[in-house]
Amino acid sequence: MADRIFRVNMSDLSAKVESVPEGWMGLGGRGLTSTIVAAEVKPTCHPLGKNNKLVFAPGLLSGTPAANSGRLSCGAKSPLTGTIKEANAGGTSAQMLAKLGVKALIIEGKPADDSKWYSLHVNADGATIKEETEVVGMGNFAVVQTLNQRLGDKVGVITIGPAGEMKMLGANISIKDPDSHMRSHGRGGLGAVMGSKRIKFISVEPTDQKVAIANPDAFKAANRTFAKALVDNPISKALGQYGTNVLVNIINESGGLPTKNFTAGQFEGHEAVSGETMYDTIVARGGKPRHNCHPGCVIQCSQIYADAKGQYKTSGFEYETIWALGADCGIDNLDYVAEADNVMDDLGLDSIEIPVAFGVAMEAGVLKFGDGAELCRILKEDVAKGTPLGRIIGNGAGFVGKAFGVTRVPVVKNQAIPAYDPRAIKGIGITYATSTQGADHTMGYTIATNILGVGGKVDPLSKEGQVELSRNLQIATAAIDSTGMCLFIAFAALDDATCLPALIDLINARYGINLVANDVTNLGMTILKTERAFNLAAGFTNKDDRLPEFFSEEPIAPHNVVWDITDEAIDSFWNF
Repeated sequence: MADRIFRVNMSDLSAKVESVPEGWMGLGGRGLTSTIVAAEVKPTCHPLGKNNKLVFAPGLLSGTPAANSGRLSCGAKSPLTGTIKEANAGGTSAQMLAKLGVKALIIEGKPADDSKWYSLHVNADGATIKEETEVVGMGNFAVVQTLNQRLGDKVGVITIGPAGEMKMLGANISIKDPDSHMRSHGRGGLGAVMGSKRIKFISVEPTDQKVAIANPDAFKAANRTFAKALVDNPISKALGQYGTNVLVNIINESGGLPTKNFTAGQFEGHEAVSGETMYDTIVARGGKPRHNCHPGCVIQCSQIYADAKGQYKTSGFEYETIWALGADCGIDNLDYVAEADNVMDDLGLDSIEIPVAFGVAMEAGVLKFGDGAELCRILKEDVAKGTPLGRIIGNGAGFVGKAFGVTRVPVVKNQAIPAYDPRAIKGIGITYATSTQGADHTMGYTIATNILGVGGKVDPLSKEGQVELSRNLQIATAAIDSTGMCLFIAFAALDDATCLPALIDLINARYGINLVANDVTNLGMTILKTERAFNLAAGFTNKDDRLPEFFSEEPIAPHNVVWDITDEAIDSFWNF
């Protein structure tokens, strides 16, 4: 079945299927979502208005047996940052949409009647719009349970929680995973965009259809080589053992673990929330220390964390979430962190943005650093119900800073800075500053080279080589985000000479084409330039590519360093 564009117009409640324009044929994932948003969305539009569009796109390899190819991209103009945005997530929907021949699902317009909610159901024939009443107001877990009963437990589910219904700027879009738990298009407030379209959920019909592969034998050979490179990589093995949370002790040791709203680089309670402690706790309670967030993952960095009674509490317990609730909020109890993560999964909230917002609120005196019980109470009683305090926190760190007059607010383009302090790890500071989508570690993960020594070594405390490092990684990441691959393939790609050629061979075998490495690099460059052009047209300038001033004024212990990379050096990032 040929790939097609599924287009839904919520203004007149119509849906149609279109052929794929020639210029979009070679794109997938982030490359396609950003291209469509740039082509069809007015850069100055209100992100929650009728002129924004929400675009879902599987990657170039989604739906195939390629290892680790289960990511789904989602794009729009972000209500949090005002920039173009792409977020990708695991779960089952990317592979299902690809097998149905969905190149992209474009949702445009918004209903004139703001009192009704709708659902979309996607099958091989197109998308069907129905009014929805039963699951409106439900948390994500209840939505998935209800739809499993209504439509069968094999159905794909893409949903928003109450935060998205309330159009909070920290709202995410959640994807059902193989165990009917949540994976998230986390950053940028895309759940609020889906809420503005009055869509509570999208269901995806299961299918036995297979994605056509032009050269099956070459594909199998390339996949064997590619999967072996992933499995044999030492970073992959560490991720499989301890999850991404293996980084707590490593980043703490480097002095780059932002603590108590970015006032220090080390957390005295780091051991209590470390990956090693988490692993021991999971094993002792009968949880799962290894788990895949989508079918076909060979790294298995996810896990299932149980409470003291052995009952499910959360899964995909990520380093960034544990850092934000742990070190940044001063909480040294994994059970409080897991409880908060569970509530955010259910409400549909970004588990970086909201904990960093709590860190700012703690600085403002709304609650005390280290008070995990009060943080969980506010999430359940204020954020869930949309009280004034709940809405302030649900709108993110920048909003909290403005509401309470806090000056130390760790955001770039109004998006919360993640789990690595740019004063002590300078490469990631370049990524935060220059990313087209606000502060985001995944856009160009310099931690690989600055801290882990993957792909070479660049001293994290030195100014030398950081712009080039971030630029090269941002270009590579934009390309990886277009394949449907998990970002964690990058560790093997940087260190194993067989990995990247095998990935290119997979794409060539899938489509019967002849890409070379330069084509992949050029794709990454084109995506970044497309995204930046959108932002410039929306009114952003180089002055927005800056870190908050406190980073250059407040030295961080233990290295007592400040952010000291010049504006000219930052601006040179775009010289390509």
